Amino acid sequence: MRDRPTGVTEQDLARALADGWGIRAAALRYAPVGGGSYHWLVRDEQGERWFVTVDDLDDKGWPGRTRPAVFEGLRAAMDAALALRREAALGFVAAPVPARDGETVRPLGARHAVTVFPFLRGAPGRWGEALSVPERGELVAMLAALHRADPAAVRLPRREIGVSWRSDLETALGELDQPWIGGPFAEPARMLLAGTAGQVRQRLETLDRWARDTAAAETVITHGEPHPGNVMRAPPASAGPSQPLTEMMLIDWDTVALAPPERDLWLVASETGDELRRYTELTGRPVDVTALELYRLRWAMDDISCFLRGLRAQHRRTADAEHAWQALKLSVAQITQQGSGATGS
Repeated sequence: MRDRPTGVTEQDLARALADGWGIRAAALRYAPVGGGSYHWLVRDEQGERWFVTVDDLDDKGWPGRTRPAVFEGLRAAMDAALALRREAALGFVAAPVPARDGETVRPLGARHAVTVFPFLRGAPGRWGEALSVPERGELVAMLAALHRADPAAVRLPRREIGVSWRSDLETALGELDQPWIGGPFAEPARMLLAGTAGQVRQRLETLDRWARDTAAAETVITHGEPHPGNVMRAPPASAGPSQPLTEMMLIDWDTVALAPPERDLWLVASETGDELRRYTELTGRPVDVTALELYRLRWAMDDISCFLRGLRAQHRRTADAEHAWQALKLSVAQITQQGSGATGS
């Protein structure tokens, strides 16, 4: 996030780190990276660095609709990431550091939650950037290992096929005949949705049919967002003559859940199909190509619901609001261009 969270000061954060993790911050620097969470780079009094994430419990649609439900959902996800790294020995999982009481996530006031991660040297990719062929191969191998992990080892819900802020999207569709006054991008968002409302409703119906048809489908542990922006190249944990200069890590595990494997695979498949064939070789599991396209549709519809919710609410012309408006236009364009095979139109 480019904008800082409302109601959280660096003094609040420093106190939470000291109380929860025993980290006495000598320096905190806000890092305007990623989307959906707020991040700080922290250096403690001993010179050790940490990566700290703060989440707004009012702005996470997938774990639940109340602050307690969202908090427990985030904690379950972070607990799962920690178990996958420690107990399933998946070294590519960038897991959180437990607090002194053993909890992976702690409250930060009534509205926010804080999580601490080891500082990883290196840099993630960017959403939309293409990974190299070797990198895609390595990512497929990582996902195959993740999908082979025992679901009983983690306390995770099944992630149903749905849209995070479905009720907000339905409300927006029902209020297209009146002005939206939330801020500078509210009316442009209304006009954009008004011009594509029929297609948006059709796509929602498609997802509803798909959810009914796949209710009993096999599930595995999925990351949920294994795109280049959540792939980091970092120096290896141990050095040696045969050790590669970097190793690939998967970050941002807050959407980890039980789901069909295609929830992850649509993000790594290229037009050649090589990645899907390799995945089947590694797991013995065939890939449902139709499900790949439907998960692509679900992603776009989820983004539409999230961005519309933000742009209908009170907002100013900020970097995050500008990003939401541009991303909304791209997502709407995507669902209007998708073929009839995935949409049922």
